[in-house]
This record gives sequence, structure tokens and C-alpha cells, in this order.
Amino acid sequence: MMKALTKTTASANAGTVEKKWVLIDADGLVVGRVASIIANILRGKHKPSFTPHVDCGDNVIVINAEKVAFTGKKMADKRYYKHTGYAGGIKETSPEKILEGRFPERVLEKAIERMIPRGPLGRQQMRNLRVFAGTEHPHAGQNPEVIDIASMNRKNKVGA
Repeated sequence: MMKALTKTTASANAGTVEKKWVLIDADGLVVGRVASIIANILRGKHKPSFTPHVDCGDNVIVINAEKVAFTGKKMADKRYYKHTGYAGGIKETSPEKILEGRFPERVLEKAIERMIPRGPLGRQQMRNLRVFAGTEHPHAGQNPEVIDIASMNRKNKVGA
């Protein structure tokens, strides 16, 4: 008599997830490409134990967010819109203005945020992201693993 093979899928839960720390230098990287890679790391889709309803992603530190790049004429021509909530209150700005402004890291933060699912789980995953405009960050004690995104694909870096 032959025994039937049982097919079970191991589902991760909050207790079994192992979170690492990852450091990414965004200097000269294309915004959309680096944002999609970071979004996948935050969600945990790079792990074999990925479970859609559990926060199984890693903690991501991004430095040099002010030095991200766009391809083509997007730096001047691309528009971001927001609404104040009042009638006729639509505002627009360009990535150029944001990167030169007070919070240049918001370009990359918003690009990543828009690639993460909306809801409580997405908000939890976004809390694992730390974006810094310069090269300094206070998370050196976590011994983050450095990921070189520029070497993954020649299109990931402008002018490479």
C-alpha cells in the first residue's frame, strides 16, 4: 500500500519572521527602479517564506536620497499633484523643486509608498523604511547589509 504525499504550505507568522537590516545608497539611481526593488524588500517578496498577509520584509535604510535621478526630461516635465481639500485647491510641483527643497527624501519615499499595498499592513511595512537625504544615518549599530543596486542592472543607474 502506497502512502499519499501530503502537500502542505508553510505560512509565516509574526513570531517566525526573521528581519534583517539592509543599506542602499541611492546616489545616481533611477527613482522608479530603486523604488520597486525597495518595495519588494519591504514586503518580503525576495524571501522564500513570503506570506502576503504578514509583515515579513526587512528593515531598509536608504542614504543619499537627494541624489536620485530620473531618465529623460522627467526631472523638469514630471508633475506631482495634491489636493488641499478646498474647492479649486489642486497644487502641482515637479521633482526638481522637491529635490531642491527642504525634504528631498520625499520623492523616493512617495515612490515607494505608492508601490506598497494600502491598508494597515502596508502602513506597518512602510514603518520599516528609513530614508535619509545625506550619507549619515543613526542605524550603524544594526550592522546593515549593503546592497549594490547599481550592479544588478545597467539601467538602474543613470549614465552607467
